[in-house]
Amino acid sequence: MEESCCICGTVKNCGRYIDKVFININKIIKLFKDYQIIIYYDESRDDTYEKLEKYQKLYKIKIHYNKTYKSYYRTHRLAFGRNYCLKKIKKYLPHFKYFIMMDFDDVCSENINIDVLKKQIDNDEKWDALSFNRKNYYDLWALSIRPYIFSYVHFKDPYKVLNNMGLYINNLLNSLEKDELLPCYSAFNGFAIYKTEIFKDCTYDGRIRLDLIPKEYLIETIEKNKSVITFNEEPWLSSKNEDCEHRSFHFDAINKKNARIFISPEKLF
Repeated sequence: MEESCCICGTVKNCGRYIDKVFININKIIKLFKDYQIIIYYDESRDDTYEKLEKYQKLYKIKIHYNKTYKSYYRTHRLAFGRNYCLKKIKKYLPHFKYFIMMDFDDVCSENINIDVLKKQIDNDEKWDALSFNRKNYYDLWALSIRPYIFSYVHFKDPYKVLNNMGLYINNLLNSLEKDELLPCYSAFNGFAIYKTEIFKDCTYDGRIRLDLIPKEYLIETIEKNKSVITFNEEPWLSSKNEDCEHRSFHFDAINKKNARIFISPEKLF
């Protein structure tokens, strides 16, 4: 393939998955004429960094070792790391046609079906950003698709909304025709590929960014969930201060570039 791609990720406490993730990365980079890997590393309690150093000798990897405190909020820290990767792409690799944002933990450690990715790259006139289905579509927090346009966490009965969203997205993906893609407003599911020109000027934000979402879509979601936007106490986030960082990134691209964001019904992992 004549195009180039940068693979990005934020990494922390992923030591036990790194080897399998790099088996998949080794397959991915063979699809492109040139590649670069950019990793934003946060201090870990395991051997993540030692393993990354090992792979740095084998692949074209730039590692940023973050040692400074960024935020109490996890989504804010993730947004900072992903934005760091984007800034490096914009400065040094704007000529690369694609970049991939992927997780370096268990969700990208299963065997990759590289033919699925190659097929979609060969047909990239259909999309500007593309994520993929899984056996269990787990990443419902990052998902924005009408009528579920905003975070399930921020409604009165979040786990009922979560269940409804899961049924809804699985039914939609299972009902697609062969080679059909599902349009959405935000999706990640652990791995997504982007066209650099469309997304290089966009920003991840772990805060709640209702200003990026059309009001009529928010009203539709409120009516669907039979609840106003609510700030529930969750052990894994501060719902008053956090939303999934992918949502703001994707809506920023839609608002700035009219980005076409899709989900493939095929399973990449």
